[in-house]
Amino acid sequence: MLESCKTAKERWGGVSEIIDRWLNERQALLVIYCKLSGLNAFDSEVDSEVLPEKIQAFCQILVDYISAGHFEVYEQLLKEGKEFNDGGLELAGKIYPKIQATTEMLLNFNDKFDTAAHCNELIDQFPSQLSVVGQALEERFTLEDQLIEVLHNAHKELVV
Repeated sequence: MLESCKTAKERWGGVSEIIDRWLNERQALLVIYCKLSGLNAFDSEVDSEVLPEKIQAFCQILVDYISAGHFEVYEQLLKEGKEFNDGGLELAGKIYPKIQATTEMLLNFNDKFDTAAHCNELIDQFPSQLSVVGQALEERFTLEDQLIEVLHNAHKELVV
């Protein structure tokens, strides 16, 4: 998953400041995700006070990433697709509902683990929930990359 993030950044880096900033945020999200997935909540070496802080930091960047996608990046991509009107909007119409489904699942995860109290209450569920989040992120990144490809890369020479 981290490698696909790097590949996307190499393909689309520099194309747009908004997309660049968003891909950097995606990379930061993945770094935190990987660190969390390497922790065992039941390991005595994992500080029970530090783990909720790390989970909350992950939740914050997760929500920031989702928000930037919905309120900045997708909006820009759809605007560009409308301007060029070359069929990209039809594909976006099929992709966007799938992205929205991951949004709902990811926001539900955030709601479960967004405070230290929630983390401590549900810590036994965290490893399995984080695994589900990883699968949703992988699907989301693939779909977002398709949106970028169809709605932006197809026109990047014309946009510059």
